[in-house]
Parts: sequence; C-alpha cells; structure tokens
Amino acid sequence: MNFRCIISSWLLLGVLWKAASAATLQLEITQKVSGENLQPASFRYQTAAGETFSITRVSYLVSDFALQRNDGSWLEIPNSVAWLDYEHNRNSLRLEKVSPGEYRALRFAIGLNTNLNHADPAQFPASHPLNPNLNDLHWSWQGGYIFLALEGLWRNANGELDGWSYHVARDPNATRITLAAPLMLTNETKVELDFDLATLLNAPRPLSFGKDGSSTHSRDGDPISAALIKNLPGAFRVHRLTQLNDTEIAIAHPQPLYMPEKFTPYEFQMSATFPIPDLPRDNPLLNERVELGKKLFFDPQLSINNKQSCADCHAPEKAFSDGRRTARGAEGKFGPRNSMPLFNLAWKREFFWDGRAKSLREQVLQPIENPIEMHETLTNVVMKLSRSGTNYPTLFTAAFGAPEITAEKISLALENYLLTLTSFNAKFDRVLRGEEKFTTEEQRGFELFSTEYDPRRGQFGADCFHCHGGPLFQSQAFANNGSDGALVDIGREKVTGKASDRGKFSTPSLRNIALTAPYMHDGRFRTLESVIEHYSTGVPRSPTLDPNLAKHPDSGVPLSAADKKALVAFLRTLTDAQFSMTKN
Repeated sequence: MNFRCIISSWLLLGVLWKAASAATLQLEITQKVSGENLQPASFRYQTAAGETFSITRVSYLVSDFALQRNDGSWLEIPNSVAWLDYEHNRNSLRLEKVSPGEYRALRFAIGLNTNLNHADPAQFPASHPLNPNLNDLHWSWQGGYIFLALEGLWRNANGELDGWSYHVARDPNATRITLAAPLMLTNETKVELDFDLATLLNAPRPLSFGKDGSSTHSRDGDPISAALIKNLPGAFRVHRLTQLNDTEIAIAHPQPLYMPEKFTPYEFQMSATFPIPDLPRDNPLLNERVELGKKLFFDPQLSINNKQSCADCHAPEKAFSDGRRTARGAEGKFGPRNSMPLFNLAWKREFFWDGRAKSLREQVLQPIENPIEMHETLTNVVMKLSRSGTNYPTLFTAAFGAPEITAEKISLALENYLLTLTSFNAKFDRVLRGEEKFTTEEQRGFELFSTEYDPRRGQFGADCFHCHGGPLFQSQAFANNGSDGALVDIGREKVTGKASDRGKFSTPSLRNIALTAPYMHDGRFRTLESVIEHYSTGVPRSPTLDPNLAKHPDSGVPLSAADKKALVAFLRTLTDAQFSMTKN
C-alpha cells in the first residue's frame, strides 16, 4: 500500500511540474455571418449591394501564432500551423508546450510565410495540415497554397443562380491578425474566436459580385483580393476565454491486427511529388496480405453463382474500370452507377460515388452482399473459400498467423491489395521529370487545364484545375458538376441527409481517363470529347451546382475546336501504360 502511494505521489509531482513548466492554448474559431452561426448553402445573406448569396465553402490556413507579454515583447510559438475548414468540422487547434505566464494579446496569420508556402508539399505526413491531400488547398503546378477559400452561389439581377469563388493566395497576401486577449496561462486555456464572414465581405471595403466580379485568384492588382485582405483583420473577434481543468488526454494508437510471426513488409511505391498517404496503421502492407488480397480479387467464388469476381467490374487493362455505362452484376442485373476505377485509393478518404464507405475494408464487402452486384452472403463466401480445395488456409496463415477464414480478414486482405494499385508513371510524369516533352498541342492543353476562365481579368482557360488539381488530379470533395440538371440520382444527399448535398458525387481522378470511359457517375458520356463539350456548351443550373461551375456563363466555358482538341491531347498524357498492358 505504501509503495503504491509513493508511486502516486511521484506521478502527481510530475503532473504538477509539467503543468508549471508548459501550458496548452486551445483555440476554437466559429464561422459567423453578422454575429450568427453560419448556415451553409442557405440564401439568407446579402452583400452591401443587396445581392442575395449563400456560402458553401470556408477553408483556410492559419500560422505563425504568437502571444504578447505585458512588457510588449512577443513569444513566438514555433511550428504553429493549422488547416481549418467549415465543411469538415475543423474549427479548433491546440498549441502545446507554451510557456506559462500572463499575456495580453494573441497574433496569427491567415496564410503562410514564404518558406512554408514554397516548401515541398510531398514532405508533410498524412495528418499534417499542409498535406495537400488533406486540405485541398495547394496550387499544385502554380506553386504555393491557397490561404483562404470562400465559395458559394448568388442571384444575379435576373434572379438566376451564379457561382462565386474568392481564393486568396501568394506570399504578399498572408495577413496578420492581432487580437487583445488577456490570458493567464497555467495549464490549459481555451480561447474562442468568431470569424465574421459578413465583415470580411462588406467592411471596410464592401464587395459586390456583380460589380467587382465573382472570382479572384490573387493575381497582381486584383481589387477583390485587396479588399478581402483589407477586411480580414476586422473579421476576427475574441468571443470568450476559459480556463480549463487539468485533463489527461489519451491518444489512440491502433495496434496491427492478426500479425503473423513471420512476414515481409510490402514496399509501397509512389511519385516523389505525391502527398504522403494515410495508410491504415492496424492493417500494415505485407507481401503475404497483398498476395492473398489479389487472389481474392480475381476469385469468382465471391459471387452467388461463382461467375463474377471483383475484376469483372474492375479490369486491370481498363485502369480497373469495366467499360460499361453502369455496373453489371453476377446475375446480369445493371446497377444505377458507373464502376469507378481502382487506383491511388491510398489517397481517398471516402469510397463509392456517394462516399458511403469510410474505409476500403468497409467498401470491399458491400458489392459482395449487394443484391444487384455479386449477391452473396459473407457467410457463404467464408464457407466456399474454406471448402474450395485451394490453398486459402495456407495463404490466410501466412497473412494473418492462423488458417481461420473470416469476413474481416477477407476485407483486410482486399484492402491491402487495393492500396498497392498506384499510378504515377504517365507521360505527364515523365515530362515533369525532364525525360520527355509535351507536343505543342499537349502543352496548350496543359495551359488550358491549369488556367481559370475569368474574362474580366484576361484569363481564358478551361478552368479544370479547381476540381482536378494537384499530382493526383482529383480532390476529396463531392460536387454537383451539372451532368444531370434534373438530379434524378440525389447522390451524396442519401448519405448525409443534407439537401445541400443533392446531386453531389465524388470527384474522380483524371489519371488514366483515356482508359476509363464512359464517364460521370451514370456513364452518360462515351468519349472525352463529349465530356469537354458538356462543360463548353452549357451546364444545367441547380441549387447545388458547384460554385466553380456556376460562376461561368450559361453557355459554359467557350473553347475553340482547336482548344478542345488540345485539352483532349493533354488528358491522354495522363495514361499510365502499366494499366493498359496489365492482364490477370
């Protein structure tokens, strides 16, 4: 008993010493409009010019935090950077190991310093706020990050819906915010801030979508970005300061599942320009699991009649798609959606067109049980694999340390295999490495792809990069791209229950796009030319249309016949030959 008391006393002493030597500052920022919490996708807001508008995206980077002492000096908090995003419920951050004491002000920047802004984005771990696959704010080929992204819809003078997209970026536009905040840091203090978007858009420099324009990318002399930067300091206010009680924070570190005694780590391959992926820590990549997962992927025993494998809808030679408008099941039934290609899944956070699966191991089991697809029970699959007379027990032992076959182990093996399907060696990549050169037409297509359409500022690109930017040529976002004005398939709304998600679908990668026709969630377009024609000749308007499309004219982004041809030529440079040559 006494020994236990001594240990407890030493632990308590350690806690008290730690509290006295280091404190934690917790910041929480709430997006508001005129003092009220933001209501996303709601047309309840007005500009100073009387224009009705909604806000669908608020995403920004904050950095370089500092606290001002009572003597006027500043305590800089090193390595302090965060990504905050309304849609992803990222509204708080913790600044650890801050020197305790009395402070009178808080300072931070919206944006990044020059060194961080131009650092190699591929160096940041998967969970780091500057990992491009996490924040979707990197300018990829233009270089640097978008510091602040605001998007939404507005009604023009004719009552029609238009999109607006205000993106603040570039080194000179990083904006310092200083707020009076009397703090007594001892253990943990919480500071709640309000970020008022009405102030940002209206004061002291009012903005009008109709008069000033509905798009900005912070180019030199851009009056919209200048107005936003002028308005930013006044848009933040201290809402409340709270001294929190001491708490012990347990950080979960998932342990690897079913590890065999002997195993061979799989060498995961990716481009040096790709962001670091968030690979599952409880299902490490092992050669033995990859081998098992590949065998399962091509095994028709996973279907009700032993006639269909996963590969029937995801053929390697078609970049793991199937060439059909919509997926065909084991019994000949057709589903409502196109079979998505399967590569670079290590960088995806949600799966299926509507994002209903949060992990690959969850995703892989759903087609097996779906009555329109493979239409089999997991119980029967386990039984068939156990009795098939093949070497599955040996493979499961090598992969998981025991011969027992379960649905969970099947999902883990399939997840392992699918994570290894990476694509990063197209002509585009070889051009980046200096091994090949674009033709004149391909170079023109790349320029069109990477340039916004904004006639007001002399920009006449195809504006593709907003949704398909970065080395992965995809985003984590779900978007309504106007392919179906009637919104027959409600898409993401069925998962979230939000009317603001109606008609939104996952934004796929454009890598290997020449191999994965037909296109869109319902396979309505047979060729790349027809896809480009869709964006060039008119996108149906609807309340959830992506703002980066809604900001364009009703007639679409006008492209000449030569420009359309050049854009297709560039897209074909994204084909990775390993898939077109791969056979089972």
